[in-house]
Amino acid sequence: MTDVVAAPSVRALAREKGIDLAKLARDIGRTTITREDLAGGTASAAKTGDTSYWDVDHAAFGPVTEEPMSRFAQVASANLSAANALIPQVTHHDRADVSKIEAFRADLKDEARARGVKLTALAFHVKALARALREFPRFNASLSPDGKTLILKDYVHIGIAVDTAHGLMVPVIRDADRKGLWQIATEIADLAARAQERKVGPDEMGGASMTISSLGGIGGTAFTPIVNPPEVAILGITRTETATIWEGDTPRPVPMLPLDLSYDHRVVNGADAARFMSCLVGLLSDPRRIMI
Repeated sequence: MTDVVAAPSVRALAREKGIDLAKLARDIGRTTITREDLAGGTASAAKTGDTSYWDVDHAAFGPVTEEPMSRFAQVASANLSAANALIPQVTHHDRADVSKIEAFRADLKDEARARGVKLTALAFHVKALARALREFPRFNASLSPDGKTLILKDYVHIGIAVDTAHGLMVPVIRDADRKGLWQIATEIADLAARAQERKVGPDEMGGASMTISSLGGIGGTAFTPIVNPPEVAILGITRTETATIWEGDTPRPVPMLPLDLSYDHRVVNGADAARFMSCLVGLLSDPRRIMI
């Protein structure tokens, strides 16, 4: 394996913890090491348990072909398996009326064209989530590997899950709470495009406060995203659907956005999750509050 790629702060933390970066790189199957990798245990934890009964001769039942998993996919698989096995996760579902956001986006269509910026709904979701994380600092936190200390963050970085041909990547928008919609929209487009080309650097992928996993462009009505440690929650978004809302005796069609919040129950309880989602729904329902 070639030399390990790690930031000076990561190397310093590794020395402090007595972690051999070269050995860690071999264990997780990649040369780029981030601070999150030093938490330890993800790859090895995913390997625990007896899976011998999974070893089946599938060709005995009919024709098959084999496709090797890329190293990138193997690492992601190990991390997701460990997260799902070690974190007690609960998913809270809700919906937000996004009629005002869609009307606002329509009003800004000409300005977006003039700026050369694609102002997607995701930019509003990032801005709203950043605001909600400031309102609920317990969600903007990480639990220490031993589960004894909660690290509260005085910054808001939002991870954006990007589906690429080589696997799922999560580039991060730094200081999203201090950026305007135009800048956020520009960064989303830039990071997503470079992720497709595998041109996102390791320093652009770590340290998120929370991740957004959006399937709105594909479909679905709900799902249960897996928490991406060391974050304590993840926000899932699916396709906006038109629902009938009654105002007294009058029905009104309203675009409703399904939201799915998975959270680490060791840190967040159900009531906190419900309050957080209520705040987020309110922000998305009235974009003026996002701008304040």
